[in-house]
Amino acid sequence: MDAPAEKIKIRTSYNLAAISFSPQEILEEIKKHIPEFEYSFKPDFRQEIAESWPQTIDDQDARTDWEWNHKFNLAKMTEIMINGIREKLNKQNTI
Repeated sequence: MDAPAEKIKIRTSYNLAAISFSPQEILEEIKKHIPEFEYSFKPDFRQEIAESWPQTIDDQDARTDWEWNHKFNLAKMTEIMINGIREKLNKQNTI
């Protein structure tokens, strides 16, 4: 961590939160890059685990103590991931 030691007030752990999205929201974002993209899914046993998690995470201590802030939003994350996948696929097709 790059934060100065004197800024760290909690010695156990800090919560960090950034982006949160639904399957529908990620679908809409992917379709901006790949209009023909479709998906389907069937939740399994892990859905029950996910539903037991808190709906939000309070990261105010990290933001206050060491000015933490996320660098990505859903649009930026999607763009980087799709570009990375395309680059990898292009490299594989040139071999």
